[in-house]
Amino acid sequence: MATGERIRFFRTLRGMTQKYLGLLLGFPESSADVRLAQYESEDRTPKAELTGQMAEALDVSPKAIAVPDIDTMDGLMHTLFALEDRKLLRITNADGLICLRAEIFDGGIHAADLEQRLRAWQEQSSRLAAGEITKEAYDRWRYHYPDFDDMRIHAAVPPEASAVRKRGRKPERIDIKKALRLWKISSTAKGF
Repeated sequence: MATGERIRFFRTLRGMTQKYLGLLLGFPESSADVRLAQYESEDRTPKAELTGQMAEALDVSPKAIAVPDIDTMDGLMHTLFALEDRKLLRITNADGLICLRAEIFDGGIHAADLEQRLRAWQEQSSRLAAGEITKEAYDRWRYHYPDFDDMRIHAAVPPEASAVRKRGRKPERIDIKKALRLWKISSTAKGF
């Protein structure tokens, strides 16, 4: 989520109008809403000092507003929080293990797509762990994603991934929801 989206998210979460937040930040009454609209639409980028003032007015950390630096643990955490805010991830506990779960809840319309993508990643990781593909093939899959994602409908598949599939693997349990979803897609494409 970009800085402007985060500003808008927290402003609406706090029930503030653009004008009200602009006035809290000391902008003139005649242009307070326009200035805030410019930051929210990314026409303007707030400097660090203004980001700090916005964060204080919105009662959040400045790191929650700024575009996170995922090379730091704080930045990574704020990225995960933003994904939770967008209803893409939920943090859960499964058998004592902390898990991040992509699921459809509370209107998270993109969660199903994220879940499909995470399942594809998990499958490739499992194939690497089982010795079915090399580290180079795994990295190629990751660094060219989604081009070689063989779980997605419109993706190219690298030759080594196709060869592994053709050699045969243990049959997987059938995911009924996935099967119905795929049937619906293929039957729609065939005109059924």
